[in-house]
Amino acid sequence: MTIPDAIAELSLLLGQGLSCSKSDLDIHGRSESYFDTIPPDAVVYPTSTTQVSEIVQVCAKHNCPVIGFGTGTSLEGQTAATSGGVTMDFSKMAAVLEVSPEDMTVRVQPGCTREDLNTHLRDTGLFFPVDPGANASIGGMAATRASGTTAVRYGTMRANVMALELVMADGRIIRTGTAAPKSSAGYDLTGLIVGSEGTLGLMTELTLRLQGQPEAVSAAVCAFPDMAAAVKTVTETIQIGLPIARIEFLDSASIECVNAYAGMDLPATPHLMVEFHGSENGVSEQIEMFREISSDNNGLGFEWATEAEDRNRLWKARHNAYFAIVASRPGSRAIVTDLCVPISRFAEAVEETRRDIDASGISGPMLGHVGDGNIHAILLLDENNADEMKHAKALASRMAERALRFGGTITGEHGIGLGKMPYMSAEHGDGVLVMAAIKKALDPQNILNPGKMVTTN
Repeated sequence: MTIPDAIAELSLLLGQGLSCSKSDLDIHGRSESYFDTIPPDAVVYPTSTTQVSEIVQVCAKHNCPVIGFGTGTSLEGQTAATSGGVTMDFSKMAAVLEVSPEDMTVRVQPGCTREDLNTHLRDTGLFFPVDPGANASIGGMAATRASGTTAVRYGTMRANVMALELVMADGRIIRTGTAAPKSSAGYDLTGLIVGSEGTLGLMTELTLRLQGQPEAVSAAVCAFPDMAAAVKTVTETIQIGLPIARIEFLDSASIECVNAYAGMDLPATPHLMVEFHGSENGVSEQIEMFREISSDNNGLGFEWATEAEDRNRLWKARHNAYFAIVASRPGSRAIVTDLCVPISRFAEAVEETRRDIDASGISGPMLGHVGDGNIHAILLLDENNADEMKHAKALASRMAERALRFGGTITGEHGIGLGKMPYMSAEHGDGVLVMAAIKKALDPQNILNPGKMVTTN
């Protein structure tokens, strides 16, 4: 029983729903970050939960790995076919199945993207709040426990996935969770699967929590003389209970890249970008209170926008910051770091990391979600320069160690994949052995995205 045997049987089962073309294989083995392309042996395109179950049963019979795939926007090599096998592309399972306005929930298939979902919801008065920046698939976002710019108010994917339909490693179809607002019935299997990166089961349907579209939205940008002043502003804003929907930071190097890329003229100092959701009066009061706090902390050049066009321009600059940073060194590849620390240690972590990057000679602008302690450094390197790659990986390793030293985590939202596996024991200790035992119990053949998250041997 081999991978070729599985592909032969799947070809009979799926017909044109299976591809072995080199272009398809390369696309599904490629990473958004610095990892090498590691293609699968075949790509399958299921159209239903029953078909996903049939595919997994065939793969289990032939001991063939199966890797789930959404839109391919993950940053830690989560979809690399390290053991070969079959990549299951969910792009043909992208429907919005049911919207329940009264319950403020929606059922979707895993290939549905967040932008398509919110377009579908536009006339309901509801929206799905999790915004990782990229137009990722909902299934991929749940698999990596993604979050992004709005997590400070609306939470991560873990808080917004209520129930799942799931295909297990032996092809069984199960359901976890319900559409009820809460439950204390049994183990939280939904919470276990969200963030498991396709190593414990394949999601075929998700029930999501929705939010009401706010009456008013205002965004603001403010410059600060240093990171400490910006973080003090954030801390005071959170402590007095201002309901921030987004609060992002960009360091001076990131601002310079954004200015060059987007034709903006922001001062080359650390910046905060914030957004408030609520009623017209409430949002106006919140903006004024934030203006006062930022002014008390030497904030400069406070600008705010209420019109959708102006707000979209502001947030487009933030979301495109990654591309702006990569464009600042043409031909470079990026190692995208993702540490998360308690907010009380945020400024210290940023400043220490900034000194570390500057001393290394590697270009590494920094940005992140300051409201929940998440820091990203975009380390730019020539992937053909072994010395640069060595120094950049050493920097990323020190950032992970720094996060743990400050009481934080090695990843706030990008997940583990291949890139963060070496640090799992440092963060979790013997907890990694418990994770490995769960993996072995649910996937004894180790066919579901093998080589990711934890090792089982």
